[in-house]
Amino acid sequence: MSALKGTEAKRRVIVDYKNVSREILDLFTDRYPYGYDEGDIIKFQNAKGQTLRAVPFETKDTKYLVKVSVEMDAHIEAYMEDEQAENNTTDDSALEMEGLEPEEMDD
Repeated sequence: MSALKGTEAKRRVIVDYKNVSREILDLFTDRYPYGYDEGDIIKFQNAKGQTLRAVPFETKDTKYLVKVSVEMDAHIEAYMEDEQAENNTTDDSALEMEGLEPEEMDD
């Protein structure tokens, strides 16, 4: 008798960085809000025998492997920077609506 009886198997998806949708990027950055490091990356061989690197994450019904490369690292970083900039703009707008000035950052 199977230990998985009564439970449905999760769908498995491998996504190349070139095909990452905004939805998957949102899920990915929720799972890795501060980015990922070498310890998060797994290596596996595809059907062609090529060794690939990917970062895994799961939702309630799907297991994802997002294939990573230098380009993917840059894509994720740019996305996170854009998202942070949007949040900062929203925060600044809220402060201005309340008649407060946003704090200046020393760089």
